[in-house]
Amino acid sequence: MEIIDNLDDWRDRYARWKLTNEMRGDEVGGRYPWVENRHAPFMPARRALPMLNLALITSAGAYIDGTQAFDTGIAGGDTSFREIPIEVGAADLKWSSRGYDPAAVLADMNSQVPIERLQEFEGNGIIGQLNPVWWSLCGFIPSAARFAGTTLPELVERVVRYEVQAALLIPASRLCHQTLGLVARAVEAAGIPTMMLAVDREAAESVRPPRAALYAGEYGCVAGKPEWPEHQRRILDEALRLIEPIDQPGVRKLSVSLETEVEMGRGEK
Repeated sequence: MEIIDNLDDWRDRYARWKLTNEMRGDEVGGRYPWVENRHAPFMPARRALPMLNLALITSAGAYIDGTQAFDTGIAGGDTSFREIPIEVGAADLKWSSRGYDPAAVLADMNSQVPIERLQEFEGNGIIGQLNPVWWSLCGFIPSAARFAGTTLPELVERVVRYEVQAALLIPASRLCHQTLGLVARAVEAAGIPTMMLAVDREAAESVRPPRAALYAGEYGCVAGKPEWPEHQRRILDEALRLIEPIDQPGVRKLSVSLETEVEMGRGEK
């Protein structure tokens, strides 16, 4: 199955869009040719969640302080990725934010890169193991075909080499939903089940990742509100527990948003 359906047609639409010079800063404009996939690859989970080596892939533009930053000035997007050990803490990370407000992730990296929450899950047996490295992209990549044809195979090769058995993908912006949706499709095509968090139904349904967990969240803190660990735990726990029972591609709506609204209405947050 193709990562981008009707690739030549998409390239033609993208070339025409570039001629309009419509992109301004972090906005691609209303005529951007979003990837429109009709079907999705799908790999059933062959192991229970407490037995899986889970990998994290995020698109908030994280990189280790002192190393090369993502280039946010490239018109078609910086298609490179970074491989970061899970031992690297927030104090040693910088952010090449494009397409989202970095305020939340600067206050609490777990709002986009929930390493601490996933380590808690490993400690209490919800997941078998958190992969020793995670992968970071700057997901504002308008040039989807270039990303799919160059960087994406290299990223999938690294994921496979680490013997990852499931991958959690967390976009940071609207365009990140497309970028990580393509990553999810490629990882799943390589035989590894995936789950992508989503806060933008339209973007998710257009690119069609194999599995997506949708809730009424915000760009820039897709893994949960900053400095609210319980909110993050609820989102991640519910999304991860969907990996095994889902038996066909699709977007599933999480119940966590309704619970959170009730709590806030009661003054519990």
